[in-house]
Amino acid sequence: MMIELPKEAIWLVSAVLIEAAVIDGLKLKVPNWLTLHFFVGGLVFSTWWTIHLGQPWYAGVLMSLAGALVGLALLLPLWMIGGMGAGDVKLLAGVGAWVGPAATVGSFIGCALIGGILAIAMVLREGNVVRHWVMFQTIGHEILSLRRGLSNVTKISAVAAERKPTMTLLPYGIPIAIGAIGYFLWAGMLVL
Repeated sequence: MMIELPKEAIWLVSAVLIEAAVIDGLKLKVPNWLTLHFFVGGLVFSTWWTIHLGQPWYAGVLMSLAGALVGLALLLPLWMIGGMGAGDVKLLAGVGAWVGPAATVGSFIGCALIGGILAIAMVLREGNVVRHWVMFQTIGHEILSLRRGLSNVTKISAVAAERKPTMTLLPYGIPIAIGAIGYFLWAGMLVL
């Protein structure tokens, strides 16, 4: 079920995403207080909005929970292998709680594209392309080994934790914000 949200709600979501991006850019962490309030706010608003539209209250709850679960499912595998922080995962789940599953998938595609572009720019700026290419291949092989069983996730996560201090980190709250807001504009959800 797709429920059209008022433009003010999308503006609020965009403002929270910008706040998260700024905090992540400064501290390399999206705080729990922000993601928890974001999720709960989306759940409450979606419930109220569906009642306001004359639909049953549970339609908003189901849409909000489905969106949050989609957000979690899309980024949780990357967190499990050390590819991003838990705050980034919870941030996309918060987006899902507000906009539902379909717009969460669109937001994810936008943030994946922006994240890829920013990662390439960071590698080129740093200048050690060969080192990053080797690391990219190593991580790719680790990801492919996940199909061999869930026990590998723990091993890969431990290896990623050891590798993290030597890596150039991308505060992924920034691509999530740019990608989601870009998707909202593209989809006509955010009216200027």
